[in-house]
Order: sequence, then C-alpha cells, then structure tokens
Amino acid sequence: MDAYDAEAWSDFAVATVGACAALAGLIFVAVSINLARILEFPDLPGRAARSLGLLMALLVTCVLVLAPGQPVAVLGLEHGATGVLLAGSALPPLRGGRADPTAPAYRVLVHAAIVLVPAAALVACGATLLAGAGGGLYWLAAAVVSGLGGATANAWVLLVEIHR
Repeated sequence: MDAYDAEAWSDFAVATVGACAALAGLIFVAVSINLARILEFPDLPGRAARSLGLLMALLVTCVLVLAPGQPVAVLGLEHGATGVLLAGSALPPLRGGRADPTAPAYRVLVHAAIVLVPAAALVACGATLLAGAGGGLYWLAAAVVSGLGGATANAWVLLVEIHR
C-alpha cells in the first residue's frame, strides 16, 4: 500500500522540502528587515522562532522520506520523535512561559495550535507507520498542509501585518 511506501512519496517529499526551504527563507527575510519592529512585540520573536522550527521539522521529515532503503519502522520512529520534539517547542507559552503575559488565552492557544496540529499529525504518522495501519504517510501530508498554512500566516504577520 502506498501509505507505507516511502518511495511512492518521493515527489511529495521533494516538493515539500522546496516549499519549506522557500518559506523559511521568507521568514528570515521578514525578521531581518523588520527586526526592530518585531522586537517591540513581546510574542513575535518566539512566534518567528516557532515558525522556523515548524518548517525545519517538516523539511527534516521529508528529507528522511527521501533517504533510500530506510526501513518503515525507522521512518516511523523518526517521524514520531520529530513530532514530539516539535510539540515541545509549543509548550512553554502554554505553561505560563509567555513572552507577553497580557496576551489573551485564545491567542496563545491559536499560536500554539499552529505548531501542535502538525506535531500531532507527525506523531500519528510515526505511530501508524510503526503499526502498519491507520494512515501512514497520509498523516505526513496532513502535517505538511497544516504546517505550511500556519507558517504562511505567521510569515504574513511578520512581513506585512506588523506595519499596520
């Protein structure tokens, strides 16, 4: 079944690696040209960092899909571990380590969800690859779609909305 055959996902992985690299570059440019303005907002530096971390996690997972001859179980462990690490990057603001303690709870949750949704999908991807049932690499597609959507929204804020 294609859901558990990394070779069948190589075109998807190549396209995702390129998209993640391009969007990460856009975020680096946005931060560098708007650094003084970004530093005026207590939550934006962390938001930029989480977006870059999200994109790097997606890039790494797709590079791992491209590694030839890798056993499905190893790929499952790698994806699951990446998802757990990614989720850990979203937790400090949820535990009260907010850069802006006056931020409303819904805003903190939305910003965390931008990372937690793809992280959960990566964990599901890893678990289902290990189990051999339940969706396999289709969960990677869910992680990529949700992660690119969230990172694009954050790039927009860092590049355009910051000037409103």
